[in-house]
Amino acid sequence: MQDNPEPFVPIDEVAKHFSVSISTIRTWVRNGQIPSDTYIKLGNTYRFRLGAITEAILSSSPEQHKQPEAPDTSSDDDAMDFLDDL
Repeated sequence: MQDNPEPFVPIDEVAKHFSVSISTIRTWVRNGQIPSDTYIKLGNTYRFRLGAITEAILSSSPEQHKQPEAPDTSSDDDAMDFLDDL
C-alpha cells in the first residue's frame, strides 16, 4: 500500500489537465477511454486519479487513438459507367 496515495479530483480538474471540455471527459468515461479503475462514482459525482488516467492513456495502444478512416467509395467501375454514358 502506498504511503501517500494520489488524491481523487473532480471532473473539472481532469478537463483542465487534459485541456478538453468536461463533456469530453464524460464521453471518454462512457466510451471506456478512461478506465473504470481510475475513478470512483458517488451518486452523480465522479472523482478521478489524474496520474492513473494519464498512465492508462499513455499505455493504451496508438490504434485506439486513431480516427476511423472514411471508406473509399469511388471505384474504377463507377468511372467507366460515367464514361459509357457520355
